[in-house]
Amino acid sequence: MNEHEIMFLPPGVGEEFAEGSMLGFGYVTADYVRSLLIPRSIDAHKGTYGHALLICGSRGMSGAAALSVGAALRSGCGLVTIHLPENERFPVAANFPSALYSLDDGPFFTSMPCDMSKYSVVGVGCGLGVHEQTAFALGELLEYCTAVNMPMVVDADALNLIAADSGLRRSVPRGSVLTPHLGELRRLVGEWSSEEHKIDLASALAAEMDSIIVVKGPNTAIFDCGRSVVFNSTGNSGMAKGGSGDVLTGFITGLLARGYDPYSGAVLGVYLHGLAGDKAMEYFGAEAMNSGDIIEFLPEAWKEIE
Repeated sequence: MNEHEIMFLPPGVGEEFAEGSMLGFGYVTADYVRSLLIPRSIDAHKGTYGHALLICGSRGMSGAAALSVGAALRSGCGLVTIHLPENERFPVAANFPSALYSLDDGPFFTSMPCDMSKYSVVGVGCGLGVHEQTAFALGELLEYCTAVNMPMVVDADALNLIAADSGLRRSVPRGSVLTPHLGELRRLVGEWSSEEHKIDLASALAAEMDSIIVVKGPNTAIFDCGRSVVFNSTGNSGMAKGGSGDVLTGFITGLLARGYDPYSGAVLGVYLHGLAGDKAMEYFGAEAMNSGDIIEFLPEAWKEIE
């Protein structure tokens, strides 16, 4: 690196490691995010900007579904459908009447929605549970999305099921967006000895799966198919609350339905999610804010970068 270059490195990552690795390192700024934005047509209709399908929730876990749906409805996509157990639909519908519903007969995910052809992208995993029937249904979903080249966002219990079953892992469509927190990342790649080792493992996973890996945490890292890694500049410790990841999953799913490619959707989603969290912290404080507040401040985050 010459004396005029600036390289952002997170704590625990040295310049020698960064220069010696095969990765390109970057930092997500407001200007970079603005360069990714897709203009909205003034004569658009609800069919113009995609249909997001979220497969979330199980008995007693309707909150995860509600948070994902609420965020997807702030993404700019045209339609959002949530597939969840029939008995869990009431709190979601009461809070988000703009969403559409596909109901599962079981107490958890047991079967794919009818007529998958109408959806643009699938987000799966939030509050899903790790039941045997759910693993089977997830396998069918992965195979379908691979066959028709449908983008996927994979999080939470879907990641846990994939980590436990090599067949499911191999079935994840290329170009998917996986959003593990550190515990889920450990289940996928094993333990690491340092921050540099963690980056190596996450990058190898992104290359192996030919997908985008979003490792959530301070300065959330976004790995692009093993080629590069960028670190996010927004977000705060007040977001370390249950449900924040569900919000991110729904939001990125909606952005992909809106028309963003998986990498751009992941970068834009992580940045705006963190920016909304920063605005929520400014209003409520880090201790009092919760994951639902992030959804409420997504419009303010959008307005700032637009």
